[in-house]
Amino acid sequence: MVDEVEKSPQSKGGSARAKALTKDERSAIAKKSAEARWAIAKELPMATHGSADRPLKIGDIQIPCFVLEDGRRVLAQTGVINALGMSHGGSYSKGGDRLAKFAQQGRLSTFVSSDLVDRTANPIRFRTAKGGLAYGYEATILHDLCEVVLDARDAGVLQKQQAHIARQCETLVRGFARVGIIALVDEATGYQSSRDRDELHRILEAYLSEERLAWAKRFPDEFYKQIYRLKNWKWPPAGRAKPPLLGHITNEIVYDRLPPGVITELRKRNPTQEATKRRKFKHHQFLSEDLGQPDLRDHLLQVIAVMRVSKGWDVFKRNFDEAFPKPGTQIELSLVEDE
Repeated sequence: MVDEVEKSPQSKGGSARAKALTKDERSAIAKKSAEARWAIAKELPMATHGSADRPLKIGDIQIPCFVLEDGRRVLAQTGVINALGMSHGGSYSKGGDRLAKFAQQGRLSTFVSSDLVDRTANPIRFRTAKGGLAYGYEATILHDLCEVVLDARDAGVLQKQQAHIARQCETLVRGFARVGIIALVDEATGYQSSRDRDELHRILEAYLSEERLAWAKRFPDEFYKQIYRLKNWKWPPAGRAKPPLLGHITNEIVYDRLPPGVITELRKRNPTQEATKRRKFKHHQFLSEDLGQPDLRDHLLQVIAVMRVSKGWDVFKRNFDEAFPKPGTQIELSLVEDE
């Protein structure tokens, strides 16, 4: 038998007022509350693909996932917390607080960026296809949190009671090494099959910038360090010179794996110069700030994750080709360095 909890004066007062209302009055209040919730819901983005019945599966871990009408891939809040082996608290809001507090704890401050803190503290509210309200996070947040936890464990700053979280993260990272998180979400939600050639113009319009952007460092040093490690090349490279093969590799594992049609358009906008046989600008300067460059960043983070769990270049290529299958036939790649 469950013990009864003594009600507070406020709770007793609320119950008394509710009993004093007529049936029609209670119905009117309920209708007004529903209308208020619906008014808020109409302002939220809609999930066009995915449901709790079609979860993302990584080993024994299952995470409900969705694709929103603006193209964002979202993992359900409760699913992310479950995947990391964390406790929820008593509600959605408390579950979200749990994740935010974990990311903000002092012992992880060295490893957590301000952007990641902000993303965990502000989950995405959206509408499911059935009209319900839901909370979630952009899919790449799971990869970012796993990186933080594993780096913190390697540095010896995790608490003993957080060891199981690190074990969960290892499982997840191995899953990411087999299939990229974005590809996983697209496959699980059915979004991948809905793309076709008719969308190419819309994709390019959103993905590419109308004007060339100023140069900024987009490829982290870790990307190159991992290539050198996997290739058994000496790091750091002597001077500014880089092996010609590096441009080939950058094309193969980065630019050729962007959405269909993007690399073709980039090569048109940024052709090789006849005199030097090199490109005057960097391809990433032609990617849009709101979609193209963030997607490039997310792709690089996923590639680096696959690199980190690979012992050599051949192993990496097998993992990479499975994670990021290249559509259509293979084409001969230029040895010009596109980054």
